[in-house]
Amino acid sequence: MDKAAMMDLDRAAATAPMDAADGMAAARRFMVDGQLRPNKVTDPALLAAMGRLPREAFLPPQLAPLAYADEDVRLANGRALIEPMVIARLLQLLRVREGDRMLVLGAGTGYAAAVAADCGARVVAVESDAALLGIARRALAGLPAGAVTLVEADPAQGHAAGAPYDAILIEGEVPAVPDSIAAQLAEGGRLATVLAAAERGLSSRAVWGLRQGGSFSVTDAFDCATLPLPQFQPAPGFVF
Repeated sequence: MDKAAMMDLDRAAATAPMDAADGMAAARRFMVDGQLRPNKVTDPALLAAMGRLPREAFLPPQLAPLAYADEDVRLANGRALIEPMVIARLLQLLRVREGDRMLVLGAGTGYAAAVAADCGARVVAVESDAALLGIARRALAGLPAGAVTLVEADPAQGHAAGAPYDAILIEGEVPAVPDSIAAQLAEGGRLATVLAAAERGLSSRAVWGLRQGGSFSVTDAFDCATLPLPQFQPAPGFVF
């Protein structure tokens, strides 16, 4: 190989990582402008956070090219990184404010927790899958100390030790909001999740919950679909 060809290879090797980074940054901008803004995501802090955070860092390397697709990214053990528009609208329902104490259940690789922390919340993120927690620890390493506290535990139990919370995100589809989780909300606290359809043929739906006057109520927000969170599913019954 002649000297000129070798120099061309050296230049290509030097610019390839930057080109990949530029491509991800462009995909991130398109996610915000092409997926979020046209789909009723209007919160400026939320849009800014999702425009800053590298979503690809919250995926295994082989799945990083799928980070900005407008669909769930399937992970191992029946889990997923929820599609950008759905996670954005769920977080928007919570109206995350500076200083909010927030609980994320079924936090997966930590992306939604990181977005909430970037919006000013102090987040406790509960996850039971050790492999997903490993990705989360690496991805969250660059955040300010204390912004997100990872807890390895059963998300279906919540995290009563840190209650009460101003906001709770259950990050996946559940058949119902357990009373024990709703009880961990502060007065005026908000909750968002995806409820499974009650009957065949109906759509799953995102819901917004509010604890007020000592009671908890849930309101439908928008139709959507994502994978069920395994820990929240009822135990299978006996078949005779």
